[in-house]
Amino acid sequence: MSEPWREGDVAALVRFGSPPLLLRVRAGAQPVGVDGVIDLTDQIGRPPGGELVWLGAPHRLVRPSLSDLLASVKRGAQIVTPKDATYLGYLAGVVPGAHVAEAGAGSGALTIALATAVGPGGRVTSFERRADFLEAARQNVRRAGLEDRVTFRERDVVKNGLDVDGVTSVILDLPEPWEVLEPAHRALAFGGWVGTFTPTYNQLERTVRTLRSLRFDEVRAVELIERALHVGEGGTRPEFDMLGHTGFLASGRKVA
Repeated sequence: MSEPWREGDVAALVRFGSPPLLLRVRAGAQPVGVDGVIDLTDQIGRPPGGELVWLGAPHRLVRPSLSDLLASVKRGAQIVTPKDATYLGYLAGVVPGAHVAEAGAGSGALTIALATAVGPGGRVTSFERRADFLEAARQNVRRAGLEDRVTFRERDVVKNGLDVDGVTSVILDLPEPWEVLEPAHRALAFGGWVGTFTPTYNQLERTVRTLRSLRFDEVRAVELIERALHVGEGGTRPEFDMLGHTGFLASGRKVA
């Protein structure tokens, strides 16, 4: 994180009280939103965190967090929310250096979370049957600066299966994940995990039944509810609004 900036790195321009702005570190002037332009030439070779003045105000150039990257996603298809994306990676055993096969790229938000989790030594192979979704996901991953960790393939995995093998994790964000669990089992290395995201009970039930019938071990099904808290001096309470049901997560491990 403290390595000097290189040309082409993705950075977050931050200022206290303002949302971060993602941009590429490169020589010469570049547009930033609708506010104007910025020149980061003198930041190349410097460590992150340095102060610079932009639009008359002090800012700092820092490495973007996962939340910064996900906030920058331009949505087409509905995205898997951060609370689900990060826990789905946990359930599916996604670790640095892993090779993950993902089916259902959508807008690429889950792809970005997975690419962040596998690190520079890992790999994500992302399958999507719709060309327009595939291109949107590719653009969002490129905007996040993670394109060197992700391979995109236009493929209907329900009809044609997964043309990978020995992967450590398979993530399925599809309307019918049970149709791909047998190919996923074949694609996984022994000890590897599959994780699924489905929005309805019927989809979850069919998915879990299929996981069990295929002899996946350690099968789990969970739902995450997120409730923010309003913190005040002597008046802390739950917020009135909350992020309730978004989807169900299920997972299982290839052992047999």
